[in-house]
Amino acid sequence: MMSNEKKSGSAILFVLTPVFIFLICIGITVAGAIKPYNKISTYLSLAFMDNLKTVPETDGITAGLHIKENDIEVDYDSEFSDTGEVIRPSFGEQFAKLSSEKLELDIPVYWGSNSELFERGACQASNSVLPGENGNAVISAHVNTFFSELDKLSKGDKIEITTSYGIFTYEVSETVEFKKSDKKYVVPKNEEILTLYTCKPDVLGGSDMRIGVVCRITDKKFYADKKGE
Repeated sequence: MMSNEKKSGSAILFVLTPVFIFLICIGITVAGAIKPYNKISTYLSLAFMDNLKTVPETDGITAGLHIKENDIEVDYDSEFSDTGEVIRPSFGEQFAKLSSEKLELDIPVYWGSNSELFERGACQASNSVLPGENGNAVISAHVNTFFSELDKLSKGDKIEITTSYGIFTYEVSETVEFKKSDKKYVVPKNEEILTLYTCKPDVLGGSDMRIGVVCRITDKKFYADKKGE
């Protein structure tokens, strides 16, 4: 009787062992896929991320994102004004250049944000204010490309935003670190500031942390001959 029970137990173990090995392999495969997915989702879940704006198909023009590249004038030699009007861009339009002497950075800035625009430069969310307006202008970019050295900025460093309607200079007043779910630094404000941020680097993949700088306006120069174009 005992012999038969041992044989029965051995048979069950023989059958179940391959099943257990198969389940372990599946678990390892799923775990390995989590990090790449997190890395991709990091780029798709930046705070203030806009949904892809589409344009209805008319006159043979295909619906979808329309990206507009502009030559931003950096050597303006006409008159400036302390006051002026911002020129509101369309979604997907390059409307500015962001530069930092400290980082040796000079990159295009697009109005709106989605994965394709993030591949081309920095992006400003279309529900934040434009440089030159009162409020919080929020700009973000990928940590592995355009904002790879954002963490090197410190208090007192200068940031310049050159737009199609004027030049705006900011000074870093605070370096910040916050969770993705914390909208404290990216919500509207009652003061004229610039917030730059990106994902905190994580060698293992996606990160729930963000790093950035908050900057105060120190100089604003509107182009006198470009009123509300």
